[in-house]
Amino acid sequence: MLRTLAGLLSLCALLGACATAPPVPGAPPDLFADARFAPPSTRIARADVFALSDDMKRYVREDMAPLLHRQGRLRGLLEALGSRARLRLDYDAASTRNAAEAFEARSGNCLALVVMTAAFAKELGLPVVYQSAYVDETWSRAGDLYLRSGHVNVTLGRHLFEAVGRRDRDGATVDFLPPDRVQGLRTRRIDESTVVAMFMNNRAVEALVQGQVDDAYWWAREALQADPAHGASYNTLGVVYLRHGDLAHAERSFARLLQREPDNVQALANLAQVMDRAGRAAEAAGLRRTLATLEPHAPFHFFQLGQAAMARGDFGQARELFAREVARDPHYHEFHFWLAVAHFRLGDEPQARRHLALAAEYSPTRGDRDLYTAKLAWLRAAHH
Repeated sequence: MLRTLAGLLSLCALLGACATAPPVPGAPPDLFADARFAPPSTRIARADVFALSDDMKRYVREDMAPLLHRQGRLRGLLEALGSRARLRLDYDAASTRNAAEAFEARSGNCLALVVMTAAFAKELGLPVVYQSAYVDETWSRAGDLYLRSGHVNVTLGRHLFEAVGRRDRDGATVDFLPPDRVQGLRTRRIDESTVVAMFMNNRAVEALVQGQVDDAYWWAREALQADPAHGASYNTLGVVYLRHGDLAHAERSFARLLQREPDNVQALANLAQVMDRAGRAAEAAGLRRTLATLEPHAPFHFFQLGQAAMARGDFGQARELFAREVARDPHYHEFHFWLAVAHFRLGDEPQARRHLALAAEYSPTRGDRDLYTAKLAWLRAAHH
């Protein structure tokens, strides 16, 4: 079962914080254990998230000025964001960049691009409203970490519209998802402090993926300082402690989240791991029974079974299992890739090409896209 691995984290526009949870006055100090961790290797400051670099200010002053003069602040900014000939933005989920970093790279994940957009809007004096989107649960993996992703967008102008993408003189929603995935998207308003917590939490997750446990601690700590009501950050902090071997602190972090969200499957699964490591087998079993009622099939369940089928040469069974994961999450690149491999081993080259193309289309990073595109090119060249 996937939840027996190292940790379940929430990445990007996190859905871990329940909209109806009671307010939290502040992160309890007994959650933190600063003395157990080395100082961070990089600067961690909330002020850096939206800070404009000199290049960004120059861009507003020189490159954007003609658009602002002709079309006004809102439409001028939208034109700059939407024109490939101007900012030339590219979606890349490899890392969560702050506003200045996203501008310099001209790329970022949904949160980084929203942060950059908001930074420009605030510089221009435009009102900014942030929204967390209600999307189907999406999972990915990095080594033995399994990551849950969500989505965030931003509305600029005076009013918050229900229809994503609607624009007029009063406001517009900026979303970096492909248009076919934005249609009908439902959102809820979130505070800027929550956006900052999301950013810090993402950085914590990325540090954990890279094995930088000390840095991950400080990023997660700062996330909770920014927004003590952000549930996903408690989960991330707990995973940091679990990786660090601090079981008592890990238990405290997961328990704190479960007080607010009793059915949080990530916290339940991670707390069960804590109980296992602490030798409290009966408590771990009880948590897993609760978990099984909430989520009969964990993320990547059929994927793991499909890989086992591939290993024993049962490509027909593997194809069926990978197809079940694709049905659960049709936008995850790795599911399409392995479904393509299964089709190829079964001699169905058209379906193999189709799913390789989808793997490339849904790839979250440039590196993944390049890899799948190269495999697709090879398949087309070798079998025509």
